Amino acid sequence: MQHTHDASGAAVRRGESDDQITVSTRPAGDGQVVVEVGGEVDMLTSPQLRSVVLGQLSDGAQLVVLALDGVTFLGTSGLAVLIEVREAAHQAGVELRLACTGRRVLRPLSIAGLVPMFDIHDTVEQALEAT
Repeated sequence: MQHTHDASGAAVRRGESDDQITVSTRPAGDGQVVVEVGGEVDMLTSPQLRSVVLGQLSDGAQLVVLALDGVTFLGTSGLAVLIEVREAAHQAGVELRLACTGRRVLRPLSIAGLVPMFDIHDTVEQALEAT
């Protein structure tokens, strides 16, 4: 593992992709699953997000909510994964919703013109309750 230093002189760990992202799932009622995502969604970590979400689609979920407020960076590969899992959910007949108010996620989505493609809510609770 190599260490670099940020502008404040603090050590920044590089090379351990599992430290850069957290992805956890929890049931949220009948056929509903919340996928909590935190950290950096980039070229190294986006395959992990893809794997977890696609796994939920094949496990019989009817609604998957991606909770993205813990995301600190959303790169182009992360955007590509969001598009991919959206398409996979559509094909599987599963509803996919995003819960996010964070600029770090909404800005890249907006710049890429992707906001209209997603059902975005302010909170996980609102995403679960939306009809």
